[in-house]
Amino acid sequence: MSKLSIVAELWEFLKVRKKWWLAPIVILLLLLGGLIVLTQGSALAPFIYAIF
Repeated sequence: MSKLSIVAELWEFLKVRKKWWLAPIVILLLLLGGLIVLTQGSALAPFIYAIF
């Protein structure tokens, strides 16, 4: 199962079940995860990890 199909399945779940309040939470988690991955080896890493 690819990562893209998991995202598509989650999107279908949100559409069919009308759980639109979950969308901002999912987007925020994806953005924070991407931020951590992108800044892992940079000088910003200590500042990012201090937030959590």
